[in-house]
Amino acid sequence: MGRGHHADYVRAYMRPGARTPEELETLLEDAFVVRDRAALAELFEEGAVLGDGSREARGGDEIARLAGDIWDSNRTYLAQPSRVLQARSSGLIVAERGINVVRRGSDGAWRYAIALLSRDDSTTEEDL
Repeated sequence: MGRGHHADYVRAYMRPGARTPEELETLLEDAFVVRDRAALAELFEEGAVLGDGSREARGGDEIARLAGDIWDSNRTYLAQPSRVLQARSSGLIVAERGINVVRRGSDGAWRYAIALLSRDDSTTEEDL
């Protein structure tokens, strides 16, 4: 199955929005694996920030562009949360390769407000 067909298949089965911060992490990994910029951008609230250690992107379009740059360098994101702290509609996810602030929207879905991904260049497609 080609990359485009795989992305269509995964998108068809990816639920819109996340019910928990942990599920949001899994959806982020899925978007990275299939390199789906639109799906990735939807995981972030309006005005959110994605950083990779040396660069920052704000808003859906910039976040999608930064993700493309990350993919072009054969880096990915693996969801491995080691700690999730939650207080009402806010959460902090501490993962092996990132620290993320998440919030639950009025629709009940969790989205990233701030995602700081590790610049660990050893995380490549071979790690999948």
